[in-house]
Amino acid sequence: MFTLPTMWNLIISTAVFFIAAWYIHRYLDENGVPKGMTRGILVFTLASLVSWAAGEAVDWTQEKIEGPQQTAKTTDDLQQLMKTIGQVQQ
Repeated sequence: MFTLPTMWNLIISTAVFFIAAWYIHRYLDENGVPKGMTRGILVFTLASLVSWAAGEAVDWTQEKIEGPQQTAKTTDDLQQLMKTIGQVQQ
């Protein structure tokens, strides 16, 4: 299940990706870089990096506002699940 900080990360990083891609396309057009597969990969890579950085900034900001989030106890949950499965089979 998605939590609120995860949703903000997803929404903001998606918006930043499209905005960054638009600005990078515009910058490359102004500098006369020919269109092609290499340029498309460059735009995608740079926009992805900017989007990732924006997502990390959202996570960092959320952690500063709310404090560190508790980590899930996956080993305890797994052990409990195994016990439950064992009881059902018997």
